[in-house]
Amino acid sequence: MSAFHGVIPPVVVPLTTDFQVDWPSYTRVLEHLLAGGVHGLFVLGSTSEVVFHDEATRRRIVAHSVQVANGRVPVLAGVIDPATDRVIGHAKAAQAEGANALVVTAPFYTRTSPAEIEEHFRYVRDAVDIPVVAYDIPVCVHTKLERKLISTLARDGVIAGLKDSSGDDGNFRYVLHDLADRPDISLMTGSEIVVDSVLAMGAHGVVPGLGNVDPAGYVRLWDAAQRGDWAAAKREQERLCRLFEIVWQGVPRTSAGASGVGGFKTAMRRLGVIATNVMARPQRSLNDEEAARIEAIIRAAGLLG
Repeated sequence: MSAFHGVIPPVVVPLTTDFQVDWPSYTRVLEHLLAGGVHGLFVLGSTSEVVFHDEATRRRIVAHSVQVANGRVPVLAGVIDPATDRVIGHAKAAQAEGANALVVTAPFYTRTSPAEIEEHFRYVRDAVDIPVVAYDIPVCVHTKLERKLISTLARDGVIAGLKDSSGDDGNFRYVLHDLADRPDISLMTGSEIVVDSVLAMGAHGVVPGLGNVDPAGYVRLWDAAQRGDWAAAKREQERLCRLFEIVWQGVPRTSAGASGVGGFKTAMRRLGVIATNVMARPQRSLNDEEAARIEAIIRAAGLLG
C-alpha cells in the first residue's frame, strides 16, 4: 500500500475572537481526529485557511501538529503560495519542523505555462528531502493539473501522490488507470460525497474536510471498502452526504468557502471540540440562525444525543 492512504482530513484551525490561532482548541481538533482513527493529518490546506496565516504561524502550526501526532500518523503540510521561491521557503520550514510530506499546488495569481507549472514542482522537490504530494484544486488556483503532467511527475519521482480536489472524477479515474502499475503513488480524492465510488475505482485514500466533524464516519466508510462491503460503504456515504449539507447553510450571506469551512467550525463548536466558529477576515462567520440549522443536521446524522 502507498505510504499515504486511508482517511487524511485537511485539518481545521480554530481561531480566537481576536483572529489568532486558538492553540488549546487546535490540540483538541488533532486529538479528536486521532481518536476517530484517521490515518494521517493534512495541515495548512484550504480547510486550514492556509493563505490567511503568516509565515511564523504556519511554521508553528506544523510544529504543533507534529508534536501532538507524536508519530501516531504522518503529518502532511501544505506549502501553498503563489510563487516557487516562497513555496520552497515554506517547504524547508515544514521539513525542519518534522512534517512527513509536503502538499503543493500549481502557482497562482501569476500566469504560468504548463511547462512552468511542471518546473515549479521539480524546483520544490529538488529543494527538500521529503515527499511532495500534488494538490489539484483549480477552483482556488485557476489551473488544472493535467493527467499527463501527473503521470510524468509521478514516474520521474517528483511527486509521491495526488490530492484531487478538481471535481473531475472522470479525469481522476484516468489518472488511477495511468498509474495502476505504481501502487507506491498515493492517489487520493478531496471529495466528501463520492468517496465510496472513488475507492471502488481504486483510489488510495480520501482527504475530506467533513472528516473534521465526523472522522469516525469516514474511517467506517474506508474500512467497509477495504473489506469489500460496498453496501455498508454506500450506507455510510449516504449518511455523510446528508451531514455534508452543513456546508451550504451560510450561502448567500457568506462566500462558499466561508460557508463550507464555517459549517465545519460551527458543527465542531456544537460538538465541544473548539471554542468558536470564527473565520479569518474578511470571511464572515456563521450566525446563530445558520448554526441552529447546522445543529439540526448534525443531530439527524447521529452526532448529538
